[in-house]
Amino acid sequence: MASPLIRRSTLPALLLLSFSPAALAQTQGEPPPAPPEASPQDAPAEDANAKSAEPPPPIEISVVGTRLQQTSGSAHVVTTKQLQRFKYDDPHKILLGVPGIYVREEDGFGLRPNIGIRGAVSDRSKKVTIMEDGVLLGPAPYSAPAAYYFPLIGRMDAVRVVKGPSAISYGPHTVGGAIDMTTAAIPSERRGMLDVSFGQYMLRKAHLRQGIADDKYGVLLEAVHLANDGFKELDGGGDTGFARTDIMMKGRYTFDPVGSVVNEFELKVGYQNEISNETYLGLSDADFRATPYRRYGASRLDRMEWNRTQVQLTHRARFRPNLEVTTIAYRHDLHRAWRKVNAFRGISVADVLANPTDPRNALYYGVLTGAIAPSTDDETLMIGPNDRTFVSQGLQSTVSWRPKTGPISHRIEYGVRIHYDSIRRQHTQDGFLIEGGVPIPEGSPTQTTADNDAYTHALSMYATDAATWGPLTLTAGARLESIRSVLENHLTGEENLTIQQVVLPGAGVFLALPRDFGLLVGVHQGFSPIPPGQNDLVRPEKSWNYEAGVRWSPKRVRAEIIGFYSDYKNLTNLCSFSSGCVEENLDQQTDGGKARVLGFEAYAESEIKLRENLALPGRLSWTYTDAQFTNSFQSSDPIFGDVEAGDELPYVPKHQIAASVGVETPRWGVNVGCTYTSRMRELASQGEPAPGTATDDYLLLDASVNVRPLKWLTIYALGRNLLDNAYIASRRPYGARPGAPRWLQAGARVDF
Repeated sequence: MASPLIRRSTLPALLLLSFSPAALAQTQGEPPPAPPEASPQDAPAEDANAKSAEPPPPIEISVVGTRLQQTSGSAHVVTTKQLQRFKYDDPHKILLGVPGIYVREEDGFGLRPNIGIRGAVSDRSKKVTIMEDGVLLGPAPYSAPAAYYFPLIGRMDAVRVVKGPSAISYGPHTVGGAIDMTTAAIPSERRGMLDVSFGQYMLRKAHLRQGIADDKYGVLLEAVHLANDGFKELDGGGDTGFARTDIMMKGRYTFDPVGSVVNEFELKVGYQNEISNETYLGLSDADFRATPYRRYGASRLDRMEWNRTQVQLTHRARFRPNLEVTTIAYRHDLHRAWRKVNAFRGISVADVLANPTDPRNALYYGVLTGAIAPSTDDETLMIGPNDRTFVSQGLQSTVSWRPKTGPISHRIEYGVRIHYDSIRRQHTQDGFLIEGGVPIPEGSPTQTTADNDAYTHALSMYATDAATWGPLTLTAGARLESIRSVLENHLTGEENLTIQQVVLPGAGVFLALPRDFGLLVGVHQGFSPIPPGQNDLVRPEKSWNYEAGVRWSPKRVRAEIIGFYSDYKNLTNLCSFSSGCVEENLDQQTDGGKARVLGFEAYAESEIKLRENLALPGRLSWTYTDAQFTNSFQSSDPIFGDVEAGDELPYVPKHQIAASVGVETPRWGVNVGCTYTSRMRELASQGEPAPGTATDDYLLLDASVNVRPLKWLTIYALGRNLLDNAYIASRRPYGARPGAPRWLQAGARVDF
């Protein structure tokens, strides 16, 4: 048995200072103030018939407890109205409109998002805390943080993004920030809708939602099915699309709704599955420029299948007027098997596609594309499933208390979570000969490449106290993470224990100024834990993160500019198949050491009312980032490689801009949006990227139009990538892969 790996770092619990003017009313025991009638989030053009639409979720960030325009740091909410304008099914498309977030496209559908925040590594979103209804969403957030599961974004009612000092209320990853997706609330009356659409590449989508309720009970049933045949053209023909189904049911019962103490129970259960003909195999650059949506026949057998169940029981106790306790018990189970091309027996597929004309690679390239029959064992292609079973379960409780001491109002929040998660890995592969572009079994024995179990027990706690005195609010707080992880390797018989304890502090302040202006400044410590099974030398990811900015939020407008700076003491990455990792380094952490990330986020949104029943909604976000390593090191991680001080971090674009504008009335609406992302390095480097080591910069133009001929019927048409730009969205792990082409669809929604 390997010696235990012990990691302990206890920092003084400094004060976290943060602000919100509206917290004054809340800390006095009053209910949160209603958003201004003309706020950007709630001022779309409406008429009497709009009452049939479901109400938007409350715009509140729990750690701050204030309306969005008055939060202490960088926080954004994509509301129900904004989600419905373009009806995106790809979460990348939604998150690109939030400043400070970067994404790495992979399949063109957003099935397995790669999300980074303020320079945090985007690969499989493993450095971002992702939640659904306030509960950790990842299959195994501690034991295997790579998020191979992501819900259908079309069933979400809002997406909330929290960055800066507020991130310490969410964990375990606090370096960049947190994303919380909220599902539809149980309505207060009988209400439902059916949304059906069709489009190119045999797109078909059906979304049903039905709720019934009274003062004491409520039930909501929701089901979504999304499928298409894919836009990639497989050599020899075949389906390159996917089919996904997502079913959720909520039930609520409230005891004595008008009593001094209100007890409410809510049960949420869900089932999700996916079958997708997806692959990691891309193209050579020459093949991409000639036919960007081609797929080699060698990937014909590649297929992902997974099934997931979720159960969540929530108890809310409201002690009027100023105390609330929310407790949630949850369990998620996920089983997935992804059969895919892994490598040639004698060489990496990535090396072949990076330079297919090299004499050493030319023969392998010919075999891969079906132009040449294999002649040696080294030219055998290894294909096999990564079979993984995940469990994530726990119990968490949050106490919110709003007392007042003299002229100072407080909003105190405590949170505790006891969590367990695990992953069971069974990876095998078989040899295949590519004959005429079709994989034929070689007949050799099946090879087992991984057989292990990893599990983690974690205790998390945090506390914040927002103290408001006049125009100034200070919030003190800290987060504790205590983690015990074990990896049992059944191939070697070794067992590895990792223990980590850390206290994460921060500080921030917000000052309300006249004419709807406000100033904010904050600092917090970022942290990302060591996953199970690492050697004695690796360390957790840590950074000190700073931000400062100004916000202007009059009626119908929100505008802000925030500068950020992250000083990494140790920037890390976990080697994965999605980044091009070879089998012997899989799931091993690389410590990159010191790095710095600086930049700014500019954001503006408005809901200008030109006249009665005519609105002009608009949004603009711009993120500039300069991210560099400040020390040199050598690594076997394919994203880092051998790094020199001054090398820029991979998959962090210098510029990212998203904008949208529309015209809306109660009977019709038109919206146009565009996104620009500058090229991203695939490998840490500086200067001009070497050929084949960067993505393309790209500009995407989208549009939507809807007509409401009847108060219960909406007909709509959507267009994605209307300029039909073909661009390299990623080269990881094996070759160039495209974003989605021009895509048109139309549908209808019935409200009842």
